[in-house]
Amino acid sequence: MRISKDEDKEWLNYLSRFSDEYDERVYSGNTTGYVMRAGHLACEKPFGESEHFSRVLEVGSGTGEHLLHVKHTFDEYIVSDGDAAALELAQKQLNHINSYDKLTFDVTNARQLNFENNSFDRVIATHILEHLYEPHLVIKEWLRVLKPGGTLSILIPTDPGIAWKIGRYCTTRKQGLAKGWNYDYIMAREHVNPCNNLIAFLRYYLPEHKKSFWPMSFVPLIDCNLFFNFHGVKPDSSSEKK
Repeated sequence: MRISKDEDKEWLNYLSRFSDEYDERVYSGNTTGYVMRAGHLACEKPFGESEHFSRVLEVGSGTGEHLLHVKHTFDEYIVSDGDAAALELAQKQLNHINSYDKLTFDVTNARQLNFENNSFDRVIATHILEHLYEPHLVIKEWLRVLKPGGTLSILIPTDPGIAWKIGRYCTTRKQGLAKGWNYDYIMAREHVNPCNNLIAFLRYYLPEHKKSFWPMSFVPLIDCNLFFNFHGVKPDSSSEKK
């Protein structure tokens, strides 16, 4: 990650502690951890053990939480992130799973992937698209490495929906303030894309898709839910959006 000399000290301090504190802050044995894991489970619900994707790329994998919830089989799974420290933690967290010998860990910029065109059967991105500027270009980059007919799976929070705001205020915001963070400033830096805009981009580039909200899937509104899951099928080159 390239850091500008003009960055605010608050942000630099947060980044310096991000990898070491992420699991404790997000996936520890509390309400936040339960909810976050439920989001990953909901994302993987359409793909059971009978499904198979030969080559899978996960971008922005962080410390490897999502793979723990993947049920489908694969021949190769690349766990990638721009943060080398996060990938080191991912290797430790995932070294007990049965398919560990099929994993590759790769330090990769999610905006400029180091992979060839049309080389993956599934691309997974959980809790990352909301963080990246020019998300429409990021989506196009992820589609570049996906094979025609392959699946792009996205999990994003429903920020700035009402349910998400209430949940954050009652959990992670309190934890952040207790650690001395300027929490609202940091979240303004973190979540740069509103959920409704991201949904519009995903629908535009991937008209063939399945989508769902969690936990109230029967009420498809961002204000009533915490997460949005999207699984789009890449069209062939003749119908792909430019």
